[in-house]
Amino acid sequence: MGTESGERTIDWRSVCSITSGLDVLGDKWSLLVVRDLIAHGTRTYSQFRESPEHVSTNILADRLRLLTALGIIERTDPDGVARNNAYRLTPSGAALRPVLEELGKWSQTHLRQFHADMVDSV
Repeated sequence: MGTESGERTIDWRSVCSITSGLDVLGDKWSLLVVRDLIAHGTRTYSQFRESPEHVSTNILADRLRLLTALGIIERTDPDGVARNNAYRLTPSGAALRPVLEELGKWSQTHLRQFHADMVDSV
């Protein structure tokens, strides 16, 4: 069963709050969009494309639509053209900052031995 959210239907896997959070943020791109907005403030589609992770255009467009539909990010000019528009975090998205900071701390502590070149991101 899905929940309509703007232009997209989300297929919630269960009623578990952790699973629901992972349904939205558990892919490898959604949190990177949030990370970039935390680190740099507003960003345009083109600026997201310049990220070192090299997200593909179709995946980026999909994640921007999803995160906008769920109120995690918003366009700075809702009536403007999407490609030339900047995005910013909503209060809901800004609330993810401590989650990303803790993930970064965990990675620094537990993954550094496997990835010596790792840097702090947020």
